Amino acid sequence: MAVDFQTFVSIAPHVLAVKKPLMLRGRHGIGKSELVYQIGADMGLPVVERRASQMTEGDLVGLPNTDGAVTSFCPPDWLADACSRPVLLFLDEVDRAIPEVRQGIFELTDSRKIFGNFLHEDTVVVAAVNGGEHGSQYQVGEMDPAELDRWTVFDVEPSAEDWLTWAKTNVVDVVWDFVNQNRTHLEHSEDFEPNKVYPSRRSWKRLNDCLATANLVTDHNPLVFQLATGFVGFEAAVAFNDFFKNYERQVTVEMILDQGKIEKTEEFTLNEHCALIEKMDSSDTFQHELTEQQCLNLANYFVSLPSEAVMKLWQALGKGDSNNVTSFHKTKADNGETVSGKLVKILTGK
Repeated sequence: MAVDFQTFVSIAPHVLAVKKPLMLRGRHGIGKSELVYQIGADMGLPVVERRASQMTEGDLVGLPNTDGAVTSFCPPDWLADACSRPVLLFLDEVDRAIPEVRQGIFELTDSRKIFGNFLHEDTVVVAAVNGGEHGSQYQVGEMDPAELDRWTVFDVEPSAEDWLTWAKTNVVDVVWDFVNQNRTHLEHSEDFEPNKVYPSRRSWKRLNDCLATANLVTDHNPLVFQLATGFVGFEAAVAFNDFFKNYERQVTVEMILDQGKIEKTEEFTLNEHCALIEKMDSSDTFQHELTEQQCLNLANYFVSLPSEAVMKLWQALGKGDSNNVTSFHKTKADNGETVSGKLVKILTGK
C-alpha cells in the first residue's frame, strides 16, 4: 500500500533513528529526491547524494593504493564523508545500477560498511527507485528478496495536495492556479505509451522555471503553447494554454475566501459563477469552520450573486461544517446587506 508524502515524512525519522536503511519507491517526477532533502533538513543532516546508476566498482570502493607488499583501497570522497561525519547518504536510482555496484550497496545496507570503511554511527542511508508497482514501465533491474530485505521499503504516492502545498511558494500563480483547478493534468498515472511526453510534478516545475526566466508569466504569448507541449505533453499543453489565455478572468476559491477579491466576478455569467461555486464544493472548502474574515469575504460575494447562484452556494455551504451555516447566516456584507436578508428576498420574490 502506498503512502502520501505527509505520512512518509512522519514515518521516516523513526526508521532512520535506529539506523535502518530506507528506500522510497515511486513513479518518476513525483518529488522523491526533494522529499529526501526535506528529511535531511528536518533531521539536521547534510545530504550526500550519489546516483548509483552512474557508478562503477571504482566509484564504490575507491582506487587501490599499494604500501609495500600490501594493497588497500582509498575510499571515494562520498564514502569518506559518510564515514567521517553524520550525513544522510542518498543513493538514487539503485535499481538502475550495474550488478557489481548493487552487491557493494548490499554490504553497505547489511553491515554499514564497504571494504572495511564503516559509516559514521550517526550517518543514515536512504535510496530512491522507480520500481515497485510501476516497475514494469521502467528499464530497471529487479531486486531479489534478499536485497529488498536489507531495506525498509515504502511505496510513495503523493496526493495533489502534497504538490500544491509545496508549489505555493515555488511556482508562479498561473501554474499553481491551473494545476489546482485541473488536477487530472498534474501527472499521468496510467500506463505510458512509448516516446510520448506526459506531465509530471517535475515537468510542471521545469515549465514554470522556463516561463519565469523568459518573462512569459504576465501576458499570454504564442510561445507558451509550444513550450508547454515540450514539457508536459500535448493534452496538458492545450488545457494550460486555454487557461492562460483567459487567466485575467480567472478567480480562485482562495481569492474569494482569503483575499476578498470579488471584482473580477462582477462580469461573470451565471455559468461562470456556478463553476466557481462547484470548485468551492469539490475542494472541501466548507468542510472546515470558516473564520470571521472568510465569512465576511464570502458574504460580499454572496450578496452580489444572481438568485440561481445564491441557492447553489447556500446548498454547498450546507454540506459542510454546521457552524458555517449558523455564522454565515448572521453575517452582514460591506454594503450593509445581510446574508439572511438576501435569502429572504429570493425566497419571497421581493
